[in-house]
Amino acid sequence: MLVTGARQVGKTTFLREISGDQRTYISLDDPLILELARRDPALFMQRYPGPLLIDEIQYAPALLPFIKMAVDEDRRSGRFWLTGSQQFHLMHEVSESLAGLVGIAQLLGLSRRERDGAGADPGPFLPTPEVLAPRLADAADLPLPDLYARIWRGSYPALAADQGLDRNLYYSSYVQTYLQRDVRDLARVGDETAFLRFVRASAARTAQLLNVAELARDAGVAPNTAKSWLSILEASGIVRLLEPYHTNVTKRLVKSPKLYFLDTGLAAWLTEWTSPETLEAGAASGAILETWIFSELLKSWWHQGRRAPFYFYRDKDQKEIDLLIVQDDVIYPLEFKKSASPTRDAVRHFRTLARLDRAVGPGGVICLVESSLPLGDGVVTIPVGAI
Repeated sequence: MLVTGARQVGKTTFLREISGDQRTYISLDDPLILELARRDPALFMQRYPGPLLIDEIQYAPALLPFIKMAVDEDRRSGRFWLTGSQQFHLMHEVSESLAGLVGIAQLLGLSRRERDGAGADPGPFLPTPEVLAPRLADAADLPLPDLYARIWRGSYPALAADQGLDRNLYYSSYVQTYLQRDVRDLARVGDETAFLRFVRASAARTAQLLNVAELARDAGVAPNTAKSWLSILEASGIVRLLEPYHTNVTKRLVKSPKLYFLDTGLAAWLTEWTSPETLEAGAASGAILETWIFSELLKSWWHQGRRAPFYFYRDKDQKEIDLLIVQDDVIYPLEFKKSASPTRDAVRHFRTLARLDRAVGPGGVICLVESSLPLGDGVVTIPVGAI
């Protein structure tokens, strides 16, 4: 099993907690152990036969063929648990060595439910009555100031667990570590200042349609460099590029993805919002709320070990739907609104889905309402505290 995700989302803590004292923990951050793993992987495997938890496996990809040989000799499941923070280097090695033998789980920061200790997760989010019912039954009360305080602070476990931890110092150290260890070492980014400027420019565009040329211009880099750096941000768990929904029925759909930061606290820090109050009142207020909702829905799928079949809709007439969840060839549309009293106008573009020649299921508007109410045929309002 391989658990991937950005630094500090809790991969190692999670696996060590559930493994207890039943398996040996090895960190490749230890230079002596790392040197052995790189110099003599066969001896490493003899010294640590398993069950084994290997942290930061991307630093010693030479171990993967030897893990494959060990698995081929002994087919018992779960002997090797691996973590990795840098998928852009790691995934090629995994696919080459462990194809068909490894389960891959992606981990994000704490979800709203995890942070609140809300009990067992009801499963991947869909705006259907049977999925919404348990979520509405234990929905959190999230007044506007509390909601933006969560958004501004972010979902990294260290910040959630210790409210006294200095948020600005944490993110400053986090970005410096990310630049020095992940980006410089593995992606050969020579100019860290330019890369940080690029990351800030990307954070300012969260929840927006991606325009690589414009992003490159604002960051002062070449478009090809911007594309390369975007792939680094995505593969290292910092951003997610949401693809538009495509169908052969119509050619009027846009092809550019939307860019989302996966932690709103990091995005707010990079764009220099100094408090939850200024963030809520500022120009990025709606985009950062949309980003938070999107990441929460993504966690409901990824933290169940499921692929998230997420898309957005936008055509050349500027008709847009924030999120389409496509399951079993049925489209479930969702809108995200910073409003406590959305109207039918909020879902007027749902009607355009009829031209796609696909079944359309129940839809919803995730917003700041206190309770769920019908908004039209098969469409309801959904409180943010229920996701």
